[in-house]
Amino acid sequence: MDRQEHRVERRLAAIFAADVAGYSRLMEQDETETLRSLVSHRGIMDRLIVEYGGRIANTAGGQCSG
Repeated sequence: MDRQEHRVERRLAAIFAADVAGYSRLMEQDETETLRSLVSHRGIMDRLIVEYGGRIANTAGGQCSG
């Protein structure tokens, strides 16, 4: 009988979850600035996730899960 070589690829998995503390209060105080800041920070995190070989699995409102 021939032995077949079995390769197992292992990957490290991590879950990142972020939420904006006081999101409703911040939106009430200054909606434009809150959205600008959220988009800016989200862009940074999205680039880092991709740079390190990750993927974004789900987003909802002020939350991000990867």
